[in-house]
Amino acid sequence: MFRGILPKEYAFFDYFDELIQTNQEISSLFHSMMTSNDHRVELSKQIRELEKRADKITHTCTDLLHNTFITPIERNDIFVLIKRMDNIADHINAAAFRIASYDITEIRPEAVEFSKIIQDCIAELVVSIKGLRKVKDTQAIRNSCKRVHDLENQSDDVLRAAVTRLFKEGEILTLIKWKEIFEKLEKAVDKCEQVASTIEAILIENS
Repeated sequence: MFRGILPKEYAFFDYFDELIQTNQEISSLFHSMMTSNDHRVELSKQIRELEKRADKITHTCTDLLHNTFITPIERNDIFVLIKRMDNIADHINAAAFRIASYDITEIRPEAVEFSKIIQDCIAELVVSIKGLRKVKDTQAIRNSCKRVHDLENQSDDVLRAAVTRLFKEGEILTLIKWKEIFEKLEKAVDKCEQVASTIEAILIENS
């Protein structure tokens, strides 16, 4: 079971919660970018501000880790978990920036699919991260992690279909722009899966 924790150590779980909730806000804004024809540049700016918030949370948590002698879980697990959650925000922001900067007027259906997959992944991670604070039902956490793995497999299919369609259409500039965007979105999903894998490892190490 998890070791007894000192009051100071609760802060790590607070940072986990705050960071994954920030990612959830980012994913919601990105989904709005993909499903609305208006305000994409403004939504991209809002995502950028939230990504900065994610960076700040990550740096603050890392500083606390350097200055805390006893931690509720392994130090490396804390570091890896917080960095991987921050990477989710980085990749969504990178995709949003490109969509706004490339002056894309028509959103491709696969981008909408990706935005929903990312939303669903992060929703599952919210459940898993909250469960780490006081583990009562490891099966519920594991189930959420499994759903993230399933969603990542789904995103692989979406990426393949998206790239295949781009090549068939033969518009070189469109292909270059969207292939880069889709790869950023796939990396965001990959980072979600890495977070899920980290959580599963923490459960095993502390069982």
